[in-house]
Amino acid sequence: MTVIAVFNQKGGVGKTTVTAHLAATLARNGIEPLVIDLDPQAHLTAMWRQRVLPGESVLRFYQGLAPLSDLARPLPGGVHFVPSGLELSKVDAQVVRHRDHIWRLKLGLEAEMLSDSGMPILIDCSPALGPLAFSALFAADLVLVPVAADYLALHGAQLLDRTLAGLTRFRGRVPRRYLLNRYLPGQDTSEQVLAQLRQRYGDELLRSMIREQPDLARAAHSGEDLFNFAPESVAATDFSYLLDELIELGLLRI
Repeated sequence: MTVIAVFNQKGGVGKTTVTAHLAATLARNGIEPLVIDLDPQAHLTAMWRQRVLPGESVLRFYQGLAPLSDLARPLPGGVHFVPSGLELSKVDAQVVRHRDHIWRLKLGLEAEMLSDSGMPILIDCSPALGPLAFSALFAADLVLVPVAADYLALHGAQLLDRTLAGLTRFRGRVPRRYLLNRYLPGQDTSEQVLAQLRQRYGDELLRSMIREQPDLARAAHSGEDLFNFAPESVAATDFSYLLDELIELGLLRI
């Protein structure tokens, strides 16, 4: 099964939203994903209204005290979730003392046979370039890069290219796809960013786009699954198209 790292070192581009709603789309189609919140800011954990006591977050896995399967908790709708918390920032702070952290996630998924279990694995990455982000990228079969439809996000995607290029020395080139997020059809900036992404990334830019929709923010605020909150919305349609495209391209194996 596919391990997807949802990553962009620029904040505010919609990594958490994309992770949450892609997971909901998988679950709605009868495919139960494992989702890992690997950001110490724990936005996904908060979005899903998860209360995390000390010792219950993914930090315990990085400390070598618990396997991921013991930390995963079932959520309504068919998602299995490993939560995060601010304490996870300790991992990035220990970069010199614990360089093995960058391989821990890949090795852990293999040791627990989760990467071969038939369960898609989505990782909501930290934007900080440290052991947490690198461990997600080293574990990934696909790097999914959300890019918001604005010029700063476009510039951030170009900087990200350098980061991903540097990783090829360690494990070869991991397939990546760029996803235009918060797209406003017909709006000048959105259309110009789309044109530049097409020119720069070609086939690595997904045809699917996530349009700017109030339903996305409202679903996040409510803590509900998008398909429970607004099943007939444009947002639900966009994420369904995204899942279909990933499967059709062979990037998500189910």
